[in-house]
Amino acid sequence: MAGSSTPAASAPPAALLRWAPLLVGAGYVAVVLLAADTAPADLARYAGYLLLALILPGTLVYRALRRRPHTLVEDVAMGAAVGLVLELPAWALYAWLGIAGWLWTWPAAIVGLFLAVPGLRRHWLVRGYRPAPVGWSWSVAGAVAFFTTYLSSTFLERNPILPTSERTRQYLDLAYQLSLAGEAKHQFPIHLPQVATERLDYHWFGYAHMAATSLIGGIELPVVALRLTIPALCAAAIVLTAVLGWRVSGRPWVGAIAAVLFFVIGETNFTDPVTMPFGTQASFVIWHGMSMIYSWVLLIALIAVLADVVDRRADRPVAPIGRGAFVLAPLLMFASSGAKASSLPVVGLALAFTAVALLIATRRIPWAVVAAGAATAAAQLFATAVLYRFKAYGVEVDPLASSLEPYWTPPPDGWPGPVVVLAVVAAFAVNMQLRVVGIGPLLWLRRGRLEPVQWFLLGGALAGPALYLLLRQSGGANQYFTRAGFTFAVVLSAWGYVLLAERARLGRRAVAVLGAFAFALAVALVAVQFRYAGPASGEIMFDWLRPLLWWSAGLAVLAVLAAGLWRPATTGIAALRGRGAIALLTAVLVVGAPGLVMDMRKSERTPNGGAYANIPLPKSRVDAARWARDHSDPGDVLATNVHCLAVVNGWCDARSFWLSAYAERRVLVEGWGFAPRVASSGSYTPFWDQDLLRRNDAAFTEPTGAGLRELRDRYDVRWLVVDRSVGEESPALGRLARLRFDNGRMAVYELP
Repeated sequence: MAGSSTPAASAPPAALLRWAPLLVGAGYVAVVLLAADTAPADLARYAGYLLLALILPGTLVYRALRRRPHTLVEDVAMGAAVGLVLELPAWALYAWLGIAGWLWTWPAAIVGLFLAVPGLRRHWLVRGYRPAPVGWSWSVAGAVAFFTTYLSSTFLERNPILPTSERTRQYLDLAYQLSLAGEAKHQFPIHLPQVATERLDYHWFGYAHMAATSLIGGIELPVVALRLTIPALCAAAIVLTAVLGWRVSGRPWVGAIAAVLFFVIGETNFTDPVTMPFGTQASFVIWHGMSMIYSWVLLIALIAVLADVVDRRADRPVAPIGRGAFVLAPLLMFASSGAKASSLPVVGLALAFTAVALLIATRRIPWAVVAAGAATAAAQLFATAVLYRFKAYGVEVDPLASSLEPYWTPPPDGWPGPVVVLAVVAAFAVNMQLRVVGIGPLLWLRRGRLEPVQWFLLGGALAGPALYLLLRQSGGANQYFTRAGFTFAVVLSAWGYVLLAERARLGRRAVAVLGAFAFALAVALVAVQFRYAGPASGEIMFDWLRPLLWWSAGLAVLAVLAAGLWRPATTGIAALRGRGAIALLTAVLVVGAPGLVMDMRKSERTPNGGAYANIPLPKSRVDAARWARDHSDPGDVLATNVHCLAVVNGWCDARSFWLSAYAERRVLVEGWGFAPRVASSGSYTPFWDQDLLRRNDAAFTEPTGAGLRELRDRYDVRWLVVDRSVGEESPALGRLARLRFDNGRMAVYELP
């Protein structure tokens, strides 16, 4: 009331205002998970795991290694990444010793060490933090809320934790990644769970994280894999991106804008249903293969640490990490090596690019950068030799063969060949790179005289798409290099945007008008695409690009007209007069805003299983698999008569993973379509050991006592799982083995 003497204490406490973005963001994520049938007890256990077994030990170690504090949010975000790194050797050691059930003691040991050692106790209470701007915090919380909504629409609401009927469908790869988590939970060393004798030469560290979550948190793996892990890792990546941008530039808004460019602005496309002609950065790839988002968390933290190694100047705007960076970098490199095979090559090329740029600029060898490059090479060699055993997975040097060339071969009728090539290149740039055009203004404003960390970010931004265009892989895995490059590119693009905004000297009113303009344009673009975008189809691949090309050309014409009308149009808006460059850049960066919204729309049309490669997952199958899990030992091997997702013209599509996924047990021979040894030849490749497959199948169709004894004694097979819709078991099996489970469609037999 005007004129009253209400004491200041009646206003909301300042502390509550500072913590409100965190509370609102975390609360929104929790509400979304509860709405997706996550049990409150599981959510509480997971929160306890995150706080006590991951963030707390990781933050303590990060504080012990970095020199001076910057912000609390940085300590916690980087601590979460460090916790993921520390979890890996702890899991491996406990699994090797056969005491994985005691894995909860590793964070307790770290916490106990920091309580017992006097020199480490000071890291429990840290002073001198710089407060995070409230606007920055709300922007980051908003990005987390938006992307959680996106995940809810495309993933959480489409795929139940467990099937509810015989008609339930699920995205194809989810069972596969669940099977890898089950393997990591119960076995060491890791094998391919669908082929019990086959070693898994693959980037499997993310699935070890899922296993550790289940072991420490006491949460069932389907809940971990299909509800908890992916939203949490996405939130961590968003916060880390915001922290990275702030740390390297000294400007908080660089981080906030980078997070928005990364996780709110999607690929630029103009089709409905939305298409992904060159792959996608932040669409379904995150949840259909969680190794991508797991690797991003580690890669973003690694970039933040390497930025300190690259730029050793004492006058940096943010206090450097210090010598601890030389400990953190190798740890994060090791973890990244087995998180995703696409991470370290991009990092290595970024460091090489930086070393050359600094050598030319200063005429001195940047030994710290060279040392970081050598560490990257060592980590890559470790991954190649130990994790992948020198398997290339069909990756080979063949420029443009699987990235752009298919779109101009054969050329569309009436289009000259050179014009088609230029059109495809333009479509790639618009579709995948439009959100990083802020790099251009940065290069212009700096006149090419970049800071060391800017050279590093530019190197990564170029290396990602360069590797994508240079290499080919039959399954399109070269797309992941582009996605790794985005972690560098969005930060540099946001940096360029903020520099241009600073040059325009925007006041509060101008910032408000510019923000309203960006939001209104995004809403308008979504509305236009909802109304006018049509499907991309045709007899040749180039037809997929036609909508993108025509709409891009139309928007370019509008941009030219707007630029011509900008000065007279802003005579009545003094706040924006003379700010045409920043307004144009804002518009360009926002053009991709409909991308994720259109993907949500696409998913809403397919409520059962989602819009991407969903397959049947009958409840009867999962019931049998879970019964086998509950009544078998972790070392038992199962055998089944199900190998094919489908049979096409007599060829088996060997992508069947449901039994190993929900039984959490190795299967003698289930599906082999994702086996590393057939990665370059496809899922229709015949099984490489036909004799083993014959003996496996004979156990169901022509069982003998000798044959079953061989499976038991030689391969540790203890259980036979029959799907009668695929083939009825022989009546003799009931005399040679004990029927333990039968629901009509499925039967489980125990070998004597």
